[in-house]
Amino acid sequence: MHLAYPTVVAALLFSVGVYGVLARRNAILVLMSVELMLNAVNLNLVTFDVWYRDRLHGGQVLTLFTIVIAAAEIGLGLAIVLLVFRNRQMIDVDRLRSLSEDAEEARPRPDGRASAGREAGPEPAPEREEAPS
Repeated sequence: MHLAYPTVVAALLFSVGVYGVLARRNAILVLMSVELMLNAVNLNLVTFDVWYRDRLHGGQVLTLFTIVIAAAEIGLGLAIVLLVFRNRQMIDVDRLRSLSEDAEEARPRPDGRASAGREAGPEPAPEREEAPS
């Protein structure tokens, strides 16, 4: 196997991933682009592992670690995207400026620090209206 072919494919994959991260607004597409970049790195690791004929197969072991990290990253990333969508009904990355729920809560306090948002503790239960008998 010639070394140039997989490295060119990996460079193309990485370039498409970088374009996706920089040009996309949808958070899920950004996460997919990051996965493309990680897969390009994995392809390079396996390619150079085969090229150097390493006895311990270090490139393949690092690829397994990268796959585990990518799986954890996509799990956490999708959880964050789902929570943001549940609270804001949109996942446009350019319109997300803060993680607070309201823009009013994100304004700085008079002492210069940002507000902490809601007070800690359980939320009050909604009051029920009793039906007339």
